[in-house]
Amino acid sequence: MIFRQLFDLNSSTYTYLVACRETRQAIVIDPVVARVDDYCTLLTQLDLRLVLAADTHVHADHITGLGDLRERTGCATIMGEQAQVVCASRKVGDGDTIQVGKLELEARYTPGHTDDSYCYIMADRVFTGDTLLIRGSGRTDLQNGDPIAAYHSLFDVLLRLPDETLVYPAHDYRGWTASTIGEERAHNPRLQVASAAEYADIMRSLHLPSPAMMDIALPANRACGQVAP
Repeated sequence: MIFRQLFDLNSSTYTYLVACRETRQAIVIDPVVARVDDYCTLLTQLDLRLVLAADTHVHADHITGLGDLRERTGCATIMGEQAQVVCASRKVGDGDTIQVGKLELEARYTPGHTDDSYCYIMADRVFTGDTLLIRGSGRTDLQNGDPIAAYHSLFDVLLRLPDETLVYPAHDYRGWTASTIGEERAHNPRLQVASAAEYADIMRSLHLPSPAMMDIALPANRACGQVAP
């Protein structure tokens, strides 16, 4: 497997490139439109063919690169079936398999941060979007978020993965690049709760400001990042 973790400084977004070394087919997860040139350059340098680009959810803090990547490379675009997005090439549901050459990712529906959030699981790692962050978790007060649903996504889906499973989130604001399920189980303060109600109380007390780009990003991302002038 070929794997690269890429970072957009303006939105603190991680984008992931995963490719099958044998077939040279690749997927990009959570691309940022401003970095599409960089992704295309890297694909060329690594002699890879982008076949899929996927978002973990409709983001509110940056504009997705899904549409631009599809135009530039001819790849298909993937979103969860709950996403209010009409431009995706393919909608996935809970438990669906995403094939990239000889690699497989499993789509798992993990609502809570938003009502369309998905995580993508491989044999040794999971791309958690905003559902599980390193020593944190995604806010639940926007885009039909629900702290009770988030609790169940965390405890009934992600924390049932093996402790050694690598955790790669969509964002980090402190310079962390990766974690494991075991580390988060032991050290993530949001996970040291005894019940869904306790988790919900924590999330409802945050009172966070809205993302600066939300009014621009949400309508753009519902069009896969492409909005008519």
